[in-house]
Amino acid sequence: MSLKSMTGFAAAQGAYGIYTWSWDIRSVNAKGLDLRLRVPDWLEGFENALKKKMGVELGRGNVNLALRLSRAEEEGAHLQVNAAALEGALAAVSAVQKAAEAAGTALSLPSATEVLAMRGVLEIAQTEQDTAPLIEALLSQFDSLFADFINSRSEEGAALQAVLMGQLDQVAQLRLDAIAHAETRKDLIRDSLQAALARVMDNADGADPERVAQELALLAVKADVTEELDRLAAHIDAARKLVTNGGHVGRKLDFLMQEFNREANTLCSKAQNADLTAVGLELKTVIDQMREQVQNIE
Repeated sequence: MSLKSMTGFAAAQGAYGIYTWSWDIRSVNAKGLDLRLRVPDWLEGFENALKKKMGVELGRGNVNLALRLSRAEEEGAHLQVNAAALEGALAAVSAVQKAAEAAGTALSLPSATEVLAMRGVLEIAQTEQDTAPLIEALLSQFDSLFADFINSRSEEGAALQAVLMGQLDQVAQLRLDAIAHAETRKDLIRDSLQAALARVMDNADGADPERVAQELALLAVKADVTEELDRLAAHIDAARKLVTNGGHVGRKLDFLMQEFNREANTLCSKAQNADLTAVGLELKTVIDQMREQVQNIE
């Protein structure tokens, strides 16, 4: 199973009987799954059917689906007067006439044609139709549209997979560099601690040699970065498995990026060596780049 990006897009057009439509679906990053659909509300049950299909496949992302549906004028359709709209229009005309008379202004009465031209007064009579065949046609095309959308997320996911594997290889190499610098640093730390011990003993009458040695040994332990480098190796292995296996692993990878960053920060704080510090800073840079990529993974 490959990685999937949370970014994707697909569009399609179709027709059925007197209906034509176009729709598109697009998604961007999100912490969870947020489905936002704009479809005609008179298609009963249609939105829920779409959400059910989408929810099975999608794990995360802010997904927007828009359907623009048009209906051609039916042959034999006739005009009719909307009684409620006519009553409202006549009442409005009467109110205007009364206001004009009160202000001493004479207005000519509107003609029947002008009244019919008022919004909503004259309308096309629509015959009731069974929407089930239309919904079936829309759902049938949606399957193809949604497959294209999922494929676009998969293609970007494959590109992300290649980028992340390359970045994990960088982290692995930097870890090896850190091991080499830490090994070189051991002699320097030992010599530094022995010199410090000698200075303390020369200038501290009555100091307990064992106590001083214990304190210096504790400092040596605190400067040791072996555990950090071991944990870093474990994180690299875990991340590689997640990236290789794919699926809905975005949250797990995001958590791992935090662990990567924690080890890099500790490495820098313990470094006490220019070369090791440089490696730690480079690690932080690569980890930040990985984290940016991980934000796109479902």
